[in-house]
Amino acid sequence: MTRLPRPVPADLDADQRALYDTITGGPRAQGPQRFRLTDDEGRLNGPFNAMLVAPPLGHALQSLGAAIRYETTLDVRVRELAILAVAGKWDSAFEQHGHEPIARDAGVTEEQLDALRRFTMPSDLADDAERCALETVFALLRDGDLDDAAYAEAVSTIGNRMVFELTALVGYYATLALQLRVFRVSPPAESGHP
Repeated sequence: MTRLPRPVPADLDADQRALYDTITGGPRAQGPQRFRLTDDEGRLNGPFNAMLVAPPLGHALQSLGAAIRYETTLDVRVRELAILAVAGKWDSAFEQHGHEPIARDAGVTEEQLDALRRFTMPSDLADDAERCALETVFALLRDGDLDDAAYAEAVSTIGNRMVFELTALVGYYATLALQLRVFRVSPPAESGHP
């Protein structure tokens, strides 16, 4: 059971409502959704509900997440593999629930998903860039850093921009995993949604 109230839209103050509208009207709400942003009563699901506790920080956090999801050079496979590596490290069932379907749609296999759940490097990655990106993510999660050799390999294989984007992704999803844990947010009981 979550430790936070889950207000319906009518119970939100002006700052909360502005954040709610940004989340439900932004890029996450466009196109096919593998994760419902709201329940049947309009209450925000997952990490987004927690953002209502502090709307100024919630705006910044959701904006960072939207940029990571929709404005980076990370292709969908690399992005979802990286997110699921963070979820595996933090044992974040909610993030696994939300991102495994997207990863499957991008061609990530059940064996690769199982490895990520165990925070183990998957085999049979698509190419050297994907392998290097995921090795970078694992080093960040395991060591909190890239040694000189790992950094040099990452820059020569995927470039500084992608290294920067991956560090932002790791930090953002680790923040969400921590918040989901502290506020006791579990995945919804139903599987899938319309």
